[in-house]
Amino acid sequence: MKGLLQRVRSARVEVGTEVVGAIEQGILVLVGIEPQDTRASADKLLHKLLNYRVFSDVEGKMNLSLREVGGGLLLVSQFTLAADTKSGLRAGFSKAAPPALGAELFDYLLSQARIAHPTVAAGQFGADMQVHLINDGPVTFLFDT
Repeated sequence: MKGLLQRVRSARVEVGTEVVGAIEQGILVLVGIEPQDTRASADKLLHKLLNYRVFSDVEGKMNLSLREVGGGLLLVSQFTLAADTKSGLRAGFSKAAPPALGAELFDYLLSQARIAHPTVAAGQFGADMQVHLINDGPVTFLFDT
């Protein structure tokens, strides 16, 4: 499971004209799910997202986690993170999980996040989404469980 974390001042996801998820300060995570991923992969990713130190302390060092700053978590499914881009000029998607598995694991990740953290929002799995964000830093990390 891949997670592209971006520290944000705010972010929101729209489907059509409807805002389906929004946060203020926190992290936006684009989530890519692969065929070999399991609930254990989702648990490992969630632990990293909630505890990875990406926010600045009083000395300006990245020493604080999402939990410590009380920020929001916005999860957005993005199957293109699992794309094979090693050859040619068009991505291949054979490394992406089938939609049923992707939906199941994304829903599991989201439900576990809502249990573990007070401010969680999400995009809509499989939808054509518009993601708006104010990147903070920018600070971006790619996790691969």
